Amino acid sequence: MSAEEGPAPAPGAWQRLDWRVILISGLFGGGLSLGSFVPVAAVVMDRLPLWQAFLVLPAWFLLPVLGGAGVGFVRWWRTRYRLGSERAELHTGVLLVKRRSLARERIRSVDLTAHLLLRLLGLVKVRIGTGEQSGGGESTLELDPVTRAEGERLRRELLDRREAADGVPHEDGELAVLDPAWIRYAPLSFVAPLLGGAAVGGVLQVSEWFGVQGEVIDWIGGVFRDTPLLWLVAALAAAALVAGAAGALAVWVEMWWNYRLEREPGGTLRLRRGLLTARSLTIEERRLRGVALVEPLGIRLCGAARVDAIATGLVQGRDDERDSHKTLLPAAPRPAAETVAGRVLKGGGGALRAPLTPHPRAARGRRLRWALTAASAPVLGLVAAGALLHLPALLYAALGSALALLPLAVLLALDAYRNLGHGIDGPHLLARSGTVRRTTVALQRGGVIGWTVKQTYFQRRAGLLTLTATTAAGDGAYEIPDADETEGLRFAADAVPGLLEPFLERGA
Repeated sequence: MSAEEGPAPAPGAWQRLDWRVILISGLFGGGLSLGSFVPVAAVVMDRLPLWQAFLVLPAWFLLPVLGGAGVGFVRWWRTRYRLGSERAELHTGVLLVKRRSLARERIRSVDLTAHLLLRLLGLVKVRIGTGEQSGGGESTLELDPVTRAEGERLRRELLDRREAADGVPHEDGELAVLDPAWIRYAPLSFVAPLLGGAAVGGVLQVSEWFGVQGEVIDWIGGVFRDTPLLWLVAALAAAALVAGAAGALAVWVEMWWNYRLEREPGGTLRLRRGLLTARSLTIEERRLRGVALVEPLGIRLCGAARVDAIATGLVQGRDDERDSHKTLLPAAPRPAAETVAGRVLKGGGGALRAPLTPHPRAARGRRLRWALTAASAPVLGLVAAGALLHLPALLYAALGSALALLPLAVLLALDAYRNLGHGIDGPHLLARSGTVRRTTVALQRGGVIGWTVKQTYFQRRAGLLTLTATTAAGDGAYEIPDADETEGLRFAADAVPGLLEPFLERGA
């Protein structure tokens, strides 16, 4: 043990949070008062004599600081935790004392996060969880804050599963590290246009607060006074996309800088990332049931994909709503993503490169009909409106929509059909589907706890069915849509022997 860590506490001894929680709470109180200090100072200076203003303004700033520090002191004084031989315990509260504990054998995650202030002070927030989803946070204990060395000690002690290793040789150490070139995929995500729209809305909202929204709109109209409407819309859309791309780059850097994925002795995967807010997430490999190779359309067109974990008990944190705890690798070149996925699966990545069984041509016909029906709806609506209102402009709009939407619908339908496939590769069953968001799933066959077989009237006429593999991990269910009826049932029986055969024999 290094000198920096200091001596370990006695087993079962009660401990407190770090005393600097008082300082942090006071600083947050000061930040709240500082945000309103300028408008309050303007009002006070206008309505009170100067000597009274100099008495009121310091009090306005100091009272939240002192109040926050007081709250922090109470948290430090009334919060205790300890690690016993069988349970991890946490006691908090003054008037309403909460005593919570978790059985150590049920603890599945110890995640460390630290925003910028915590990092500067050498502190972290520790979230200890069982991987169960329950109301009121009863399946988690949160220690905010403790020293970084204490957080690492808790993580090591609570997740030490050396005695539970499966005996299968596998690669410990580094599985993946950040390649700064991956940032080029950030503007291609669906986040970019959303951030662009948010930027436009933010400008309009702020201008409304200051009562200058009309002036802003007039200024934009003046700049584009002699510009045709079509070019005006295109220019504003381009500006929004540029703003969204810049925002997506900033979000990516904050979330994924310092990224590192590694396998630790004892059977855990540890993911570390974050620029301003550092995050350390841990997944026990015995909870891992597979991986998903996810390819949103923009990223897929550039030959990239991301890797998500399919594991039990991945609960979204309250303060990490932006984050995806299941993502093991951000968008990266597909060969790199397949390699990382193979290392996570303790293989060479061959599972995700294995050939898949294509689906019948009837599945292509179903996708073409769906796509053409969806694309025709707005076209027919414009035609009906133009005919009823006697507006030729709407008829021209319908023609333009048909020329744009119908070919695009056909292309997407054909792509969706080409992406259909399923297969078996050793201990994993494989399923691929989707076009706007193509997903290839490698799921442990032993993790499948049931099959759902669905067949609509139209599927039955076409000799198709949809298989759904049920599992306790990830999304809980993974579909294989529009597979051949005979081949699909045989595939399900071969993938998980003994699970589907009794029902097939009964049906026969």
